[in-house]
Amino acid sequence: MENSKKMSVTQLIIITAVNMMGSGIIMLPSKLAQVGGLSIVSWLVTAVGSMLLAYAFAKCGMYSKNPGGMSGYAEYPFGKGGNFLCGYTYGVSLVIANVAIAISAVGYGSQFFGMELSPVMTAVATIAVIWVTTLPNFGGPSITGKIGSITVWGVIIPVLVISTVGWFFFSGDMYAANWNVHNMPFGEAATNSITMTLWSFLGLESACANADAVENPEQAVPKAVMFATALCAVVYIASTNVMFGMLPAQEIVESSAPFGLAYAHMFGPAVGKLIMGLMTLACLGSLLGWQFTVPNIFKAMADEDFIPKVFAATNGAGAPYKGMFILGVIQTLLAFSTISPSLNEQFEVLVNLATITNLVPYILCMSAVKIIMVCAGKGDELGMPMIAATLGTVYSLYACYACGFDACTYGALVTFAGWQFYGYISPRYDYERNMEAHKAA
Repeated sequence: MENSKKMSVTQLIIITAVNMMGSGIIMLPSKLAQVGGLSIVSWLVTAVGSMLLAYAFAKCGMYSKNPGGMSGYAEYPFGKGGNFLCGYTYGVSLVIANVAIAISAVGYGSQFFGMELSPVMTAVATIAVIWVTTLPNFGGPSITGKIGSITVWGVIIPVLVISTVGWFFFSGDMYAANWNVHNMPFGEAATNSITMTLWSFLGLESACANADAVENPEQAVPKAVMFATALCAVVYIASTNVMFGMLPAQEIVESSAPFGLAYAHMFGPAVGKLIMGLMTLACLGSLLGWQFTVPNIFKAMADEDFIPKVFAATNGAGAPYKGMFILGVIQTLLAFSTISPSLNEQFEVLVNLATITNLVPYILCMSAVKIIMVCAGKGDELGMPMIAATLGTVYSLYACYACGFDACTYGALVTFAGWQFYGYISPRYDYERNMEAHKAA
């Protein structure tokens, strides 16, 4: 690609920030309000940790020669087993995350239409959203891309506006009252909400995808990734904290559409309704994109012969339609299994489990930074990348702890089950290496 046709650093920053923002932010205020304004500590910790991870991912993306993104990075130090585990846990994480996004859409949609949903009705509505956003993807990626490029603004515009204009409605007294609603110790407050703040940054690993399309990628990509993550951090912190200066924390906690509640407070019920509608559409558009992405992750694993070939089957439009159907059924079962009295509780359970499984590939990839750079002949430039990878690993382990023992237990069971499955298929990849070891002995 000629330099005149390549993106600038500024353009790459905007694209990366939009990709991260997605729909992850829209239910967060309800959870963070359980802590109050003190949750800003979690935002700061998560922002720094995410920037370290993003920088290390940028280095992997620039120098790795293996296909498959994170799975390809993990193959450097851990072989095919690392490739499998990374793709498997990342795929599982996104399957779970999609159900959480669907629940977000149901929360805003029910508020928009003025409906009170029982737990069972919420589950049924979530399942309907899952299939409504799955079926169009059978038509291929062009439909997904066109819809998503429009609906994403239903999140971006409301979040940016409240981050700026919202301060004109800010009350210092209200913020002080909401600072630490349960008088938590400083450390406990950070741990209590860190998984939710990390949720809003998930997707930063995709920031390297446009490395070939930017001028001077070795300099531009790390800068763009870190600036985009910092930009998102500022917007996230501003948009959630300004709410704590507008409304009592308990009202935010009990709301299934916190941004709609805030806009109704600022500009009246009609505007609040409009924001609920926009964010519902944004959730649907975001989920439409992810419902196409996840089957393609499983298709890549099937192409590697890791999982049954049924996931690799595509139709005339290039959509992995059989995988889409199978994953839709799995998400349907997940939606039924999360029935609880509170939509916020359902959302939190899914976010914790999605986060813990997503951290496994993060840790695997941080371990790959050194060998990737050494193999690329960049061993003399390991200083900052190794610091970022090491601290990124420490942050990821802390985030695992912050997810809670229940999420850690379920995440471990999912991961161990994956290792067991790989043991069954490992002769396809590790037979020759092990036979050579046997002959040498």
